[in-house]
Amino acid sequence: MALKATIFKAELQVADLDRGHFAEYALTLARHPSETDERMMVRLLAFALYAGQDLSFGKGISTDEEAALWEIDPAGVIRLWIEVGLPDETRVRKACHKSDRTIVLAYGPKGMTWWKQIGEGLGRFANLEVWRLTPEEGQALAGLAQRNMKLSCTIQEGTIYLEGIELKPQRLQ
Repeated sequence: MALKATIFKAELQVADLDRGHFAEYALTLARHPSETDERMMVRLLAFALYAGQDLSFGKGISTDEEAALWEIDPAGVIRLWIEVGLPDETRVRKACHKSDRTIVLAYGPKGMTWWKQIGEGLGRFANLEVWRLTPEEGQALAGLAQRNMKLSCTIQEGTIYLEGIELKPQRLQ
């Protein structure tokens, strides 16, 4: 019997001073059985960082044809494709070709090793941004995971404050 996704609810308040974006979101996150709390919370963080009217979660890690998050305009054009984790180079290339802008939010202890292996091959993509969270930042995010969450996120001068956690993602590209 196949395991079902676990449903998490989040009330997310975003105050992004860098973009001038202030909003509240009622989100439902389906955590795939093979997904960790850390990955799910990095997806939630990515939502906070790039929140907008058309941003939505993809179907999840079991679907290769969709992003972790993406923004599709009413005409069906993929404006933003966001991957979390350490995707392989082929997946990132595909995302860059399909979208106007591609973001990778890498996390975990192997983040720098992963980037050293694939970074050079991705340098030619002007529409690609790659950011890295430290292992400690990822674990701190995982510690916030609860089935029902009420979170406040403030973003100012590239620093993210989420429920008492200070995050400073490092830009790799």
